[in-house]
Parts: sequence; C-alpha cells; structure tokens
Amino acid sequence: MTTPALQQAQAWAQERAAAAGSSFYYAFLFLPPERRAAITAFYAYCREIDDIVDEVSEPSVAQAKLAWWRQQVALAFRPGSTADHPALIALQPHIPVYGLQPEPLLAVIDGCTLDLQQNRWLDFAALAHYCHLVAGVVGEVAARIFGQTEAATTAYAHRLGRALQLTNILRDIGDDARRGRIYLPLDELRRFEIKPRELLTLGREAEVGFEARFAALMRFQIERAWATYDEAVALLPAADRANQKPGLMMASIYRALLRELGRQPQRVLRERVALTPLHKLWLAWKMQALGRW
Repeated sequence: MTTPALQQAQAWAQERAAAAGSSFYYAFLFLPPERRAAITAFYAYCREIDDIVDEVSEPSVAQAKLAWWRQQVALAFRPGSTADHPALIALQPHIPVYGLQPEPLLAVIDGCTLDLQQNRWLDFAALAHYCHLVAGVVGEVAARIFGQTEAATTAYAHRLGRALQLTNILRDIGDDARRGRIYLPLDELRRFEIKPRELLTLGREAEVGFEARFAALMRFQIERAWATYDEAVALLPAADRANQKPGLMMASIYRALLRELGRQPQRVLRERVALTPLHKLWLAWKMQALGRW
C-alpha cells in the first residue's frame, strides 16, 4: 500500500535522480513504472553515499555519516522496521520484489570508506577492487531490478559496472585533481613518465613533453575501458539482452563519452567533458528501439 510518506520519498528520489543530470537517468526513462521506481530509489541511495566523499571535507564527519548510513541499511532490511532516509524508504517496497540483499548497499559504503582512507591507487588490481565496491556491485543490483533471468548475467553486470567507473575516472581526472585525488594507478603513471604533481597542478607545473605523455597515458586508459565494455557485452546471455537494455543504454552513452575524451584528452584537465542531454536521450532511444549503439 502506498502511504503519503512513501509517495514523498518516491518523489524525492525522482527529483534527486533528475537533478543529478546523470546518464543513468536517461536509461531509466524506458523502464516500466515499478522497475523505474526501484532503480531510481537505488540510484538516489548511491548518489547520497557518493556525495559524502565529495562534499564533506572533515574525514571524521564523513565517517560518522557513513556509519549512520550503515544503520539505515540495517533498518531497511529488518522486517517490521522502516528507514529514515527517503532513498531507502523509496527502495524498501522493492526489496522483496527483486530479492535485494543488504551486502551490495554496504559494499558501496565500503568503497566510499576507501575514498576517505586513501587518495592514490598503487596499481590496477587495487583500482579494480575499488571499482568492484562502488560500481561492480551496483551493476549487479541494477541487473536484478532490470529483470535478470540468467545467472551468467551477474558477471556481465559486474564487468559493465567496472567499465562505467573507468570512464567516470577518466572524465573526472581534473575534478579529482582539484580535490587532491588521483585514481589512475601510480605504476601506470610511472610507465608513461607522468609525475603525480603534474596531474595535481592540472599540467601547470608540468615538465617538458607533458602533453604528449599525458595523451599517451589517456590512449592507454581509453583502450582498456573500451575493452572492458566489449568484455561485458560478450558476457551477456542472449536470453537477458532485452531485459538488460537499460544497462546497454548506459554503455552506449558512456562509449560516446569515451570517444569525446579520445578526441582531445587534455580537455579533462580544463573542464568536465559531457554529452548534451539530447545526445544522451538519442543514444538511449536508439538502443531501446533499434538495439544498437
């Protein structure tokens, strides 16, 4: 039964998703209402957790907020209890419908806790673990909500989550550097002779040849992200392709973003590269209606 509190929470989640301007929002538009409500609530939850790292400057305050969210997740999954936050209030009715479990939601909090503990990643193995927590498990939950029927779809969803996160990392290099953060693995920076200081100063204190070295680094990163999308799609069982179109829409939008990043890699140091809303909507519709990128 829909209560006034649930209606308010659902409206808040919808506004939160739309206001974020994310590519995910455009993929949700084509879902049936119940599935759209479920994934919108889950997306709003993920945004709230992610924003703690970006917006709370005092680590102890951020840790306290994440601890509070752990309690909220416990409440949301406890029979007879109700969470306090609208994101989880909106998600609660969908938990039994889609067989959702608390572990993925807690993993997202674990990933953001890692963000508070470190601002560098030694190698790709460490980065892949981080991607698992903040994106891989998100993909798995999304796949269930979209209508997963095959067990093998979980591997696809997890790999797609990694591909999307790798794309986010490349898009946000400049924004992250302004916060003193570098997500590109340090051993790969060394391979391309990029000093962390050169990234943190957005190239302003770079040594001779930085632009060429940075372009080579970006080509390597973009190629790996492309390969990760290909790996994900290859893992998707044919029986689930129709149900998983929202994820494929996101892949289409993010692949287009990768192409933009590849045209002028240095732009990420000056600005946040993004597609227009109309472009995103077109790519989402093309996947929905025609089944192609």
